[in-house]
Amino acid sequence: MSARMKSTLPLAIAIALIAFVYVEVALNFTFHWATDGDLGNGLALPSNFHFVVPAAFVAWGMFFALGANGTAARNLSIGNVIGSAAALVLFLWVRAVATLPDFWGISLGVAVLALVLVMASSVGDWFNVPAIFTAFASCLFWWIATGLDGWATNGGGVGNSVAALGKPATAGFGAFGGVISTPYGWVAFNTLFTLMVGVLLGMASVRLAALFTPKPAATPAPSSTPRGATPAH
Repeated sequence: MSARMKSTLPLAIAIALIAFVYVEVALNFTFHWATDGDLGNGLALPSNFHFVVPAAFVAWGMFFALGANGTAARNLSIGNVIGSAAALVLFLWVRAVATLPDFWGISLGVAVLALVLVMASSVGDWFNVPAIFTAFASCLFWWIATGLDGWATNGGGVGNSVAALGKPATAGFGAFGGVISTPYGWVAFNTLFTLMVGVLLGMASVRLAALFTPKPAATPAPSSTPRGATPAH
């Protein structure tokens, strides 16, 4: 095994272990533990509060892209909050203009927010546009996946119940026949929450990798005998 592979192995093992635990907990929480009714297929209807499983990996990757240190965690956390808040502004705007079935309201909202966010990057190094954009994109992705609530009528479902899923008017338009339909406010909150979990996962993976990394062998202490002198017998 090359020296580079050996140095990478502790981090790889740490990330694999933490990823396993995270996905196991997140999916069980969403579909088994904190739910709103049995779907009759071994799974349950997720509650409005749930994990957005991919979002944590987005933040986790950004943590390493920004340097995998305390400054990266701080800037990424700030970016997560700003990006998620910007997404919530977009959702409110889209609901206000109500352009269904046209997309110009979404497109215009994204364009204006992108302009504002990039211009605001001049306020300081802590205002990290890539971190903000990835958080914003994560919210937008989950909003689309869960039914575009606010743009589509009942996009987030009505009542969030098993009974509502059986009625076309109330089931919602999210993926899996409305099972993950989510109101837009919860979309922004859930994504932000999971992004912050991703920051913690990044920090934990660095700490765990350090524990797995072999310590360098101690170098022998230099002799205290002066050069040229004969040691006493």
